[in-house]
Amino acid sequence: MHSLYNLASGPLAWVAFLLFFGGSVYRIVRMLVLVAQKENFIFTYMSWRYSLRSILHWITPFATVNWRRQPVLTVVTFAFHICLLAAPIFLMAHVMLWEESFGLSWWTLPDAVADWMTVIVVLGAIYFLVRRLTQPEVKFVTSASDFVILAIVVAPFITGFLAYHQWFSYPLMMSLHVLAGDIMLAAIPFTRLSHMILSPFTRAYMGSEFGAVRHARDW
Repeated sequence: MHSLYNLASGPLAWVAFLLFFGGSVYRIVRMLVLVAQKENFIFTYMSWRYSLRSILHWITPFATVNWRRQPVLTVVTFAFHICLLAAPIFLMAHVMLWEESFGLSWWTLPDAVADWMTVIVVLGAIYFLVRRLTQPEVKFVTSASDFVILAIVVAPFITGFLAYHQWFSYPLMMSLHVLAGDIMLAAIPFTRLSHMILSPFTRAYMGSEFGAVRHARDW
């Protein structure tokens, strides 16, 4: 079991970070190159003002018409994503690892708060799973890969929760937690999880087109 943990927290972790950063840069550069080759005119009306206006509206709960039309989905979506990002970044155990490895540290969440954030992520994942299975308009565009991605996202939180509370075998849960984190990090640039990288560009494009060309709001 120690060998699995050492592998996941050593070589596989470095591979995951390289794939994440390298893949992210590749996706962004490739997107910009394709735009330059096929639709270069887009750059002529890109606007910081309208880009930021659109991004800020869409990351603000209930600021857009679509967010207001689906209040339950809005609350779950924002709670899920906030906890998904904040819990790993500000978890005390994770920050301590950064401090021990690279001498970097920052503010941390109380363990109880991180615990509840983990529960919110798991419950949110269950909500999205049920929604994909029951909502006709969502079910229609759902494929097997969507369920795999959902499992990839929730696995680090479930295994981390089990390891923290020392349920089942702690060495096994801890090893699986690190391995699941590696898989998730590496998968981000190459799956639909890449929306966390590319969505600001999409919103900037939409905001600029609607604001600078159509003189209308995109929300």
